[in-house]
Amino acid sequence: MLYIVPTPVGNMEDMTLRVIRLLKEADLVLAEDTRTSGILLKHFDIQNRLMSHHKFNEHGTSAAIVERLKAGENVALISDAGTPGISDPGFYLVREAVAAGIEVQTLPGATAFVPALVSSGLPCDRFCFEGFLPQKKGRQSHLESLRDEPRTMVFYESPYRLVKLLQQLADVMGADRQASVCREISKIHEESVRGTLEELTAHFTQTPPKGEIVVVVAGISKVKSKEKTKKQKEI
Repeated sequence: MLYIVPTPVGNMEDMTLRVIRLLKEADLVLAEDTRTSGILLKHFDIQNRLMSHHKFNEHGTSAAIVERLKAGENVALISDAGTPGISDPGFYLVREAVAAGIEVQTLPGATAFVPALVSSGLPCDRFCFEGFLPQKKGRQSHLESLRDEPRTMVFYESPYRLVKLLQQLADVMGADRQASVCREISKIHEESVRGTLEELTAHFTQTPPKGEIVVVVAGISKVKSKEKTKKQKEI
């Protein structure tokens, strides 16, 4: 069995009893960074072998891991924080395991974008997760493709590039588009700042952010969508 195991994004108390048990029982624990995960496992007295598995080596290590799974071993995959596969390594190994007929079980648990989305005050019945945008090639065209997206949008961003992202979103979607910036989820200094993209840009220009960042942006309003459709028909 391949277990995909979420780990806390901030507060250690978010660790579940089931996660602790599985990490103790697994034949092997795959970790994005063994140093970071080593601290977590030590905190919960989990004495198990850690093996490095990250985006730079996953193509080379996955075949051997699948062979171990086929031989009957139970393997648990964790990332530095949150659920593996969500903007973290995990997809490639899951795909290879599924192709080999290995059972994959993903545990429910911590992930950064869900608390940020729900806390934003924006509609969360329908949303699209965009994760990290391309840094250069294709970034502008990708943003423009989201201009008329009716669902709430969720982005991950570095604190060092947050203001740039907010400015670009305002340029493409309009400075008056409602949004929320949530940072340091589940940590002591957790904060959600809500407002228009223009207001958020001004705020974080004046107060440089720290920590992990999730940006939640409202979809295009029905009124603006109808106005745009009407203008297109007139043209």
